[in-house]
Parts: sequence; structure tokens; C-alpha cells
Amino acid sequence: MSAKTRPAGCCETALPPAELPLAERERLVAGFKALADPTRLDVFRLIAAQEAPICACDIADRFDVSQPTVSHHLKVLREAGLVTASRRGVWAWYAADPRGLALLRGAIEAVAPSRLAVAS
Repeated sequence: MSAKTRPAGCCETALPPAELPLAERERLVAGFKALADPTRLDVFRLIAAQEAPICACDIADRFDVSQPTVSHHLKVLREAGLVTASRRGVWAWYAADPRGLALLRGAIEAVAPSRLAVAS
């Protein structure tokens, strides 16, 4: 078997990414996992587009899935820290969690720092 030669500069200049705190890493992973499902992404987008909390019944009415499935999606979004829920009688009302929105806004910077930004 012949040995392959590496081109000049190969494996010598690769820079490690900046350290990402474990808690932030876990929150990013949870957020990305939660948004990886197309319906869940659409549910989150609907909630995030509202100026005020939206009733779960209004969310369920907009999707072609069963109410228990919508409830499951909402639970995953809640557990990922992307939405908050509050009770009003028998109904739950959902709003985008400002901390979740900040996490998503900062995700690009955490993954690809601004020094890699595309020049305009």
C-alpha cells in the first residue's frame, strides 16, 4: 500500500472553534432538535409571529394533525425553551420565549463567528 502525501499546509492551519459553554451547547442542540420537525417549525413560527400569546385551540385549528400531536409539538417546544405556556381556564396560551428567541438569534454567532461573515 502506498503512502499518500499531504499537500503543503494541510492539517497545520486548522483553528479550533471558540469554546462553547456546555449549557449553551445543550440549549442549542435542544432548540435545533425541536425545530427539526417541519410541523413543529411551523407551529413555532406561528407562535413567534404573534404580538400576544395565542390559544392552543387556535394553533390546533391551523394544522392538519390531531390535537394530541399538536400538544406533543408544543411540549417539545416548551421543553426546548422556545415557547412559554400560561393557563387561562382550561386552555393554554403560548408565546415565544424571549430567551429562546435570543438563543436562536445568537446561534449563528455561536456556530460561525462574525469574522466568517460574507462580505457585502
